[in-house]
Amino acid sequence: MPSIALFSSTFTNEAKIVSELASLTASPIISDKDIIADASSKYNVDKNKLEQALYAKMSVFNQFTLEKERCLACLKASLAAMLAAKERCIYYGFITHLISSRVSHVLKVLVVDSKEQRVHQAVAAGIAEKEAKRQIHKSDVSAFELTDFLFKKEAWDPSLYDIIIPADKNKTTESTLKIILENFHKSAVQKSEGSVQALKDMALAAQVELALLGKGHNIEVGADNGRIRLTAHKSVLNFGKLESELTEIATAVRGVKGVEVLRGPDYITSIYRKQEFELPSKVLLVDDEKEFAQTLSERLISRDVGSHAVYDGQQALDLLNDDNPDVMVLDLKMPGIDGIEVLRQTRKTHPNIKVIILTGHGTEDDRKTCMDLGAFAYLQKPTDIEKLSTTIYDAYKKIEKSGTMAFAGGASSRNGRYG
Repeated sequence: MPSIALFSSTFTNEAKIVSELASLTASPIISDKDIIADASSKYNVDKNKLEQALYAKMSVFNQFTLEKERCLACLKASLAAMLAAKERCIYYGFITHLISSRVSHVLKVLVVDSKEQRVHQAVAAGIAEKEAKRQIHKSDVSAFELTDFLFKKEAWDPSLYDIIIPADKNKTTESTLKIILENFHKSAVQKSEGSVQALKDMALAAQVELALLGKGHNIEVGADNGRIRLTAHKSVLNFGKLESELTEIATAVRGVKGVEVLRGPDYITSIYRKQEFELPSKVLLVDDEKEFAQTLSERLISRDVGSHAVYDGQQALDLLNDDNPDVMVLDLKMPGIDGIEVLRQTRKTHPNIKVIILTGHGTEDDRKTCMDLGAFAYLQKPTDIEKLSTTIYDAYKKIEKSGTMAFAGGASSRNGRYG
């Protein structure tokens, strides 16, 4: 039996539409929350990480952690299993974008309206206009960031859906439901041998992607009748070695009938490397000396320490609203909010972050204050890069022991370069 996957812009009467659809088709509703809970249980991933992968903007550290890719692969695997196990369901929310376009027995629907009409709907529901605009903007940004990440397309792009229903032209819930149900009963949406195979391929591709990401490989994965197609978009000096390793990993996944490794059409010249997840990958540098911070970041990255630099205390605190570094390397003397205040607020709102003070102007009193506030270490500039690297690694060991690091482990070797 077919299912429906419905995505909508906010304040388009979406809750009522989903509820009525479920009633009229005698179908259970499966939401983002349900798939997140299932993936969290199956793959032992924190629910907050899965939510961030769906809704939040990509972390500045993602190039080092591949956390978004790994979370989305977990969600795709859970979603594929749910689609295979349950017939005639209403899938609702951001998870609908994870369903393969080749799975034709799921009717993909978009209900959308203009921002002006959505604000009007929100105000009519008792929400202040300013708050309505804020919620609409936040939701739209989340939707557009997800579809851009997945498809390089905007969230309302017609190619992502089977039908698009403009709410302004279908003023009532009844008229919207009528359009959906008319399409739902068409023969093109009924389950077929090809569509069932496409669902199996979706599930298999997700498992292969998880296996590859677990070994540090961020590679495009496709599946067709059990055969896996892996596409590399960055060039590598020893393609044969990469091909051999990718094939070995993918072949070990149950159900894989064959593996092909290709160079993508946008294959570019750079040194491909797999990500080593046991190495420090989420280090935030905070220093108002921009050139120093950039140089330090480059030197740390060359030592397999993934880092990102900001240049004052306010930027650091703002970043913490959207992101979650594991280690912060913090200068003390900065204009505006100084390092001690950043340390104080960080320890209050993000106690799991290990803060290493790195200053050229600190006093003994400053050192005592910082350690009393919970700093992990206190270092003076100029410091030896090896000493700083060692201190960062020590901080990571503490985090790993505490169990607060997401996706700890995963890579087996520090030699991640090919050639």
